[in-house]
Amino acid sequence: MKKWAVAVSAALLLLSGCSDKEKANGPGPKEPVKEVEDVVQEDVNKELPYHYPLTGVGSETATNSRAVAVMVNNHPKARPQSGLNKADIVYELLAEGDVTRFLAVFQSEKPENIGPVRSARDYYVELAKGLDALFIAHGYSEEARKMLENGYVDNLNGMVYDGTLFKRSKDRQAPHNSYITYDNVLKGASDKKYAMDQSPPAFKFLSEDDRKTVTGEEAKSVMVSYSSGSTFDSIYEFDASIGKYKRYSDGVETVDYVTKEPILLDNLFIIETTHVVINDVGHKEIDLKSGGSGYLLQMGKVMEVEWKNDNGHIVPIKNGEVVPFVQGKTWVNVIPTNPGLQSSVSFNVK
Repeated sequence: MKKWAVAVSAALLLLSGCSDKEKANGPGPKEPVKEVEDVVQEDVNKELPYHYPLTGVGSETATNSRAVAVMVNNHPKARPQSGLNKADIVYELLAEGDVTRFLAVFQSEKPENIGPVRSARDYYVELAKGLDALFIAHGYSEEARKMLENGYVDNLNGMVYDGTLFKRSKDRQAPHNSYITYDNVLKGASDKKYAMDQSPPAFKFLSEDDRKTVTGEEAKSVMVSYSSGSTFDSIYEFDASIGKYKRYSDGVETVDYVTKEPILLDNLFIIETTHVVINDVGHKEIDLKSGGSGYLLQMGKVMEVEWKNDNGHIVPIKNGEVVPFVQGKTWVNVIPTNPGLQSSVSFNVK
């Protein structure tokens, strides 16, 4: 009973003290509220200990997993594709004729399903090698076959694993129906004893605050044309409300086949280089080493740049220095020097 009385007395004294303080200071937020706000603000601005090497985005946990580079089909019968919205970088280059294919590179995010997976060409293999990525394809040109069979890069190919690691979708017809899950990528890597715990070499990125200081001419949209028709035209529109670019193929927004989530990009890097047809099939030799002219689009603005191959990384250069990417996802369009940037790229399109 005495203990109860002491507790009540203490509570009354505490309430009395609070009441007296309120009378003195008047109504309004108290000091403890301000302290909580300060703590929250400090947490928002806290520098994260790790950063993903291909996006520059911060992480609370380690980011040391190997990149996976997948050949993805871009034929109209393969659209919409699966997994592209999770890719850190996508390289779009011509295969035969005016048909483009994608090399989708995954490291910071792991999509459940990827595809349709298509056959390899030697220049896509070179790009994967530059990122020290595990290379995934279904089929190959003769030049690519020699590179893969000679161990130029660790790889899994549907020509070997069709029906096991690679599955055929009933929704589409071959060759537009080969898919691989990320779980099967890891299973195949484990079976082949490929190491999957080493990070790719990192690109250079702006800080999150510095993205607001990006300079260049206004370019709210851009179209990249690969032919006289529109089937393989890529249009990118900057959405200022989210600070990212949306992508369209032949007038249709690029979204994930299953989730319908859109492709949202932070950097568009368009470069020109020499393309040479080397046989009757239409296979090409594409120069990814010599450098040349390009455009870099960030935050609704465009900058004229040069590009160079820096130990396997295709990077933008201005005044002899590497231009940092904005943190986030990047799409790289590689176009032939004939007809070149001036003819193949249009800005502020409707």
